[in-house]
Amino acid sequence: MDIIQFGILGVIKTISQVLTAGIAITAFSLLLYSFSLNLRDRVVRSFILILTSVVFVFTTEALRTTAVENWEVEIWLKLQWVGIVLLPAFYMDFSDALLESTGRPSRWRRRWAVRGAYLISFGFLLLLPSSLLVGQLVMDQQVEPYLASTFLSYVFTFYYLVVMVVTWINFIRAYRRTVTSTSRRRMAYLLIGATAPALGSFPLLIFGTELAENYLLLFWIVSIASDSLVGILVIVMAYAVSFFGLRSPDRVVKSRLLRWIMRGPVTAVITLGITTLVRRAGEVMGSPYTAWVPIVMVTTVVLLEYLITLVGPLVQRWLFYGNDSADLELIQTMEDRLLTRNDLVQFLEMILASICDRLQANGAYVVALGADKLELVVKVGKIQVGDLTASGDLFQVAAQGEKLQAYVRQDHVFIAPIRDGQREEKQDLLGLMVVGGVERTEPDDDLRHFFTTMIADAGLALRDRITQEQVFHSLQTLSPQVELIQQLRAAGRYDREGILLKEEELALESVSPWAKDALTHYWGGPGLTESPLLRLQVVQDALKEHENNPANALRAVLKNIIERLKPEGERHYTGEWLLYNILSMKFMEGKKVREIALKLAISEADMYRKQRVAIDEVAKTLIEMELQARHASMS
Repeated sequence: MDIIQFGILGVIKTISQVLTAGIAITAFSLLLYSFSLNLRDRVVRSFILILTSVVFVFTTEALRTTAVENWEVEIWLKLQWVGIVLLPAFYMDFSDALLESTGRPSRWRRRWAVRGAYLISFGFLLLLPSSLLVGQLVMDQQVEPYLASTFLSYVFTFYYLVVMVVTWINFIRAYRRTVTSTSRRRMAYLLIGATAPALGSFPLLIFGTELAENYLLLFWIVSIASDSLVGILVIVMAYAVSFFGLRSPDRVVKSRLLRWIMRGPVTAVITLGITTLVRRAGEVMGSPYTAWVPIVMVTTVVLLEYLITLVGPLVQRWLFYGNDSADLELIQTMEDRLLTRNDLVQFLEMILASICDRLQANGAYVVALGADKLELVVKVGKIQVGDLTASGDLFQVAAQGEKLQAYVRQDHVFIAPIRDGQREEKQDLLGLMVVGGVERTEPDDDLRHFFTTMIADAGLALRDRITQEQVFHSLQTLSPQVELIQQLRAAGRYDREGILLKEEELALESVSPWAKDALTHYWGGPGLTESPLLRLQVVQDALKEHENNPANALRAVLKNIIERLKPEGERHYTGEWLLYNILSMKFMEGKKVREIALKLAISEADMYRKQRVAIDEVAKTLIEMELQARHASMS
C-alpha cells in the first residue's frame, strides 16, 4: 500500500511540475502576445507588468525543481520572491488604469496609492538578499522546499492582502461603471481572470506546512487543480485585455489569440508533458536517457502543428464567424485569387514564351490600350518595341477596334488584338500582342487554334486585372472610413464618456461656435467646462500635463493655438498683429469691446467682423491639431 501510494504521489508530483512549467510557458507566450496589442493603452502596459511578474514566479519555480544542491534551490526560491514582492504594486497600477479606462481618472488619492505601493514593494525587494524578509531554506522530503517565514514575512502578507482588497474595490467600481452588456461581460472576464496571478503566485506553503504534511495527497491534488485554474484564468485575463484600445473587429482579436495559444502554449505544454513522461519512464526502467525522448518530442511538435493547421480554420469558423462565414471565406481567399501586377506579368510572360517557342519567333510583347497611347505590359525575347504614342503605327492598328482582324501580318511581325473574351455580346479591345521574327508565312489550323487560345487567355488576364484595379480603388476609398469606425468602437468599448467626435462633427461650422463659447468662458463657465471640445483627442492627450483637469487641458490647448497666431518679434498694434491682439485682449485679458477697438484704431463693427475671422482661425487650427492627434494615436 505504501509503495502504491508512493507511486501515485510520484505521478501526481510530476504532473504538478509539468503544469508549473506550463504556466510559465503560457505566461511568457501571452507576454510576447501582449506586445502586439495597443501599447499606448495604460491597461495593456500594466497587464504586461503583471505577466512579467507571473513569468518570473513560475519560471523560477520550474527551474527550482531541476536544482540538485541546496544552495541552488535557495537561490531560485529567492529569485521567485522578486516576482511575488512586485506583484502587489503591479496590481494596484492595473486596477487604477482599469478604472481610468471607464472614464474615472485618478485625481490624487489613487495616484498616490499606486506610488506608495511601488515604494513599499521596492523597499521589500531591497530586503530580499538578507534573511529579514524570508528565512533559511527548509528542505522536506514529503512537501516542496520553501523559505522559512520571519516577522517581515507576516508584514508583507498583510501588505499583500491590503493591496489586493483595494485593488478589488477598484475592479468592482470599474465593473459598475460599464453600461453595455458586451463591456460588462468582458469586464467580468477580466475580473475573474485577475484572480489567477494574485492567488497562484503567493507561496502559501510557508504558512501551511503542517497541513500539507498531514494531508500530503490532498496537498498535491489541490496544487494540480490550482495550477490548472491559474493557467486557464491567465488566458481569460489576456483575452479580456486584448480588447482595450484595439481597433480590430472582435472576431479578429479572438482568432489571433486562439492561433497564438494553440501554436504556442498548447503545443509547448503537451510536448513538454509527453517528453517528461517518456523520460521518467526511462528512469524507472533504469535508463536515465533514451533515444525516444528527442524522437517523441519532434514527432509531437510536428503532429500538433499539422492538426492545428488542419483543424484550426474549422474551429475558428465554428466559434467566431457565425452568419458572416460566407463573406469572410470570400475575403480570406481574395489573396490567392487576386492578380497583382507581378502576377499578371508572369502569366503573360508564360503565354508569350509558349507562342515564341511554337512559332519559333525571336520575341514578343503585349501592350494595353490607354486613352491616348499604348502601355507596354510585358516583353520577352529580342524584339524592338514600336512607337506606342497616338501617332504610332500600333495605335493606328488598335484604333480600328471591332474592325480589327484576328491578326495582322506585317513582314515578319504578327499583330493580334487582345479582346475581352468574357463579354461575347461586345468584344472590347483591351490591347495588342506583337510577335516578331516569324518566318512562317501562314499558320496551319492547329497553330491557329493554339494562337487563338493563348490570346484569349491573355485577354482574360487583362480583363481580370482591370476589374481588380477597380476593387483596389474601392478598398482604398473604404479604408479610412473603416479605420475611423474601428477607432470609435475601440474608444467606446468601456468608456461611456470618452468616445471621440466623428469626422463630420469636425467641420468648421460645428467647431467655430464651440471655440467661441470656450473662449468666451476662457476663465470659467459652462462654455469651457461643458464644451464638446473636451472630447477631442488633442484635449485628452493634454490631461496628464494638467492633473487630469479637463477644463485646464482645454484652456491650455486654446492658449497654445492663440500663441501660434502670434507674429514674431515684439508686440505691435499693426495689421499683422490684429487677429492675435483681438484674441489675446478680448478673451485672455478680458478687455471691453470699446476699449479694444480704441486700442486697435478700428470701429466696433469692424472689431466684431475681425473677431469672427480670428475665432475661425482658432477653429481651423484646432481641427488640424485634432486630425494630427488622431493620426498619431492610430499609428
